[in-house]
Amino acid sequence: MYQITFAILSLIVMSAASAELMPGDADRGKRINVTCAACHGTDGNSPTSAFPSIGGQQAEYLLKQMRDIKGGQREVAVMVGMLDNMSDQDLVDLAAFYSEQKAQTGAADPALVTLGERIYRAGIPRKQIAACTACHAPDGQGNGPAKFPMLAGQWPEYTAAQLRLFRTGDRQNDGDSRMMRSIAMDMSDEEIEAVSNYIYGLR
Repeated sequence: MYQITFAILSLIVMSAASAELMPGDADRGKRINVTCAACHGTDGNSPTSAFPSIGGQQAEYLLKQMRDIKGGQREVAVMVGMLDNMSDQDLVDLAAFYSEQKAQTGAADPALVTLGERIYRAGIPRKQIAACTACHAPDGQGNGPAKFPMLAGQWPEYTAAQLRLFRTGDRQNDGDSRMMRSIAMDMSDEEIEAVSNYIYGLR
């Protein structure tokens, strides 16, 4: 009896794991994104810098962030309650839909490009801060399997706000590595503004 029960439980666990690895249904995600569209735009490109643009974002990263917000690992005041009634499949499908959209593009402030590019491509050696390209790619497209987000075209105000949250420790969902908290910890406001602006203009 124990062996039969254990076998059934094993199958349930394996099925759950397989379900998580299955691709999301982007068409269904489009149908259930009504609430999300109010802030993030119908195609994931937010009309205002108050909300992040998520069109074209890595599906793996989007799914992680939604799960973290729903589970309380990441606190976002304007998202409180928004995901409570959504199933995990809903989140998977939403991530699939937004990842298939075309990301917005922006133009960097010429006055900030030199410093921003230097930080993005070479880091800040004197502070032992690594280059952003190491995780987010030279073109800012990120790394889906590693859950490193696409940054290119993101509103500079939003990127800067997230770096400041990591710097103060108010955002902590970068895992046990504390990678983003470690990077942002020693960044000045000027450096944050410059690299955030440069990222906005990446293609």
